[in-house]
Amino acid sequence: MNVAVDLPRRPPRALETAAYFVAAEALANAGKHAEAGRVDIAVHAEDTGLVVEVVDDGSGGADPEGSGLRGLARRVEALDGELLVDSPPGGPTTIKAVMPCEW
Repeated sequence: MNVAVDLPRRPPRALETAAYFVAAEALANAGKHAEAGRVDIAVHAEDTGLVVEVVDDGSGGADPEGSGLRGLARRVEALDGELLVDSPPGGPTTIKAVMPCEW
């Protein structure tokens, strides 16, 4: 596993909490459902937002409408953000949350 964080400063608490849950749920899903051997987590700032991206080398096929990912999407959307899930059969799976943040 590789974790990389590149932020100019600590984000507001609500964003930090959402970022934590995105990373934690994606990591749990990778181990529990995808049988992933490797997971990479990257957190970085973009011009107007906070980005959390989790990529695993598992079997893919994650359902964005499943209860766990849908719950994450609702949490991110409540902060005017977006959760993107790319998980073709055979993998890899990428879960990316983009949330507005003024740096």
